[in-house]
Amino acid sequence: MKKILLIEDEYAMADAISDALDFHGFAVTHADSAEEGEDLLGKEAFDLILLDVMLPGRDGFDMLHAIRARGITIPVIMLTARGEEVDKVVGLEIGADDYVTKPFSNRELVARIKAHLRRTSNDQVPQEFTFGDIRVDFLTHKVFCRDEPVNLTSTEFAILKLLIRQRPEVVSRERILNEIWGYTFCPDSRMVDTHILNIRKKVESDPHNPDFIKTYHGVGYRFLG
Repeated sequence: MKKILLIEDEYAMADAISDALDFHGFAVTHADSAEEGEDLLGKEAFDLILLDVMLPGRDGFDMLHAIRARGITIPVIMLTARGEEVDKVVGLEIGADDYVTKPFSNRELVARIKAHLRRTSNDQVPQEFTFGDIRVDFLTHKVFCRDEPVNLTSTEFAILKLLIRQRPEVVSRERILNEIWGYTFCPDSRMVDTHILNIRKKVESDPHNPDFIKTYHGVGYRFLG
């Protein structure tokens, strides 16, 4: 049974989400604040986090930043009532794997959760790949730069792996959306672009003039190495 940490301060919303996920076989632990959520993360192991943006006190963005700073790489899906594109981009830039905008259907939420869990649990790949100063260990899902750990989120790791496996093919944004997120609810390509930028910041010596992850405008991305 996969364990989900739900961080949501609206109890009616939390109860509805918990009931839906329980019906689909997930074990849900609820926290109503960032502080309680971080405390639970220090005590238990979870497979995925559902994180509301509008929390009392410290908001979801602040907590997400703290989660990633601690080296926690499990998938994080942001729950937001905001319609502003900038809020979604901010979440992706600081390490969110996905987002859903309230109100959302239980079917959509469950589909996204299953897609992320399926991707993180079924990764059969070669053991290791090296490019430049970067070493990727596919078995442990760890990345190193000159033997120092590089903290990629689970989604960033999956995208990097896809680009490496398909080299030297140009991989379209649509294919990345389909293979990495695995659902038919199609956000715009900014989600892919933001994750690519995050990866470049972590594995390229010059993210704005990358040596390995090349952009083919209007088409997609290609890994050279």
